Amino acid sequence: MFDAKLRRLIDPPMNQMGQTMVSWGISANQVTSCGLGLGALAALLISQQFYIWGLIFLLLSRLMDGLDGAVARASQKTDLGGYLDIVFDFIFYGLIPFSFAFADPAQNALAACLLLMAFYANGASFLAYAIMAEKRGISTQSHGSKSLYFTGGLAEAGETFAVFAAFCLFPTAFAWIAYGFAAITAITTISRIALAMQVFRDLPDQDADH
Repeated sequence: MFDAKLRRLIDPPMNQMGQTMVSWGISANQVTSCGLGLGALAALLISQQFYIWGLIFLLLSRLMDGLDGAVARASQKTDLGGYLDIVFDFIFYGLIPFSFAFADPAQNALAACLLLMAFYANGASFLAYAIMAEKRGISTQSHGSKSLYFTGGLAEAGETFAVFAAFCLFPTAFAWIAYGFAAITAITTISRIALAMQVFRDLPDQDADH
């Protein structure tokens, strides 16, 4: 929900840092891979109940996630880079709830499963919309220059990071926060489906199965 507005604030310093990293010979794919590695380390720390350390590495991971795009813009954007960025993001989004379920299965497993299901449905709605938008030549710059079409919603990257940070700061409240964010994520999914029905309805595809 806030990602488009946040980009106007964070893009200028990120772009500067991206140009510096390019001058050091660092590639966007290296930054993307580093971000996933840091996210995996955050998940490992959380699974062992080192929540504050997990938060620190979670923050570093998301910094890398922002920097990879800046590095790509300062050098060259590639389809492989866009692919790795979105796939690694979804891996990260799955790792964090799983790590809390591992840390305290009795209290957190059910809530983590519900949140992961909500993420799964939301990811499917996001990627399917992006594929259809690309197929029909629809584009947007609302979330900056992206390899895929980004549709907005209540649950975007900024809100997800804020919720993950809240998990680390208030681990005993994980279940209630997860239930609430699963509901918000479900609303995002439903709204995106409704948008797709509106946007794609008047553009029939004779080759489609339905």
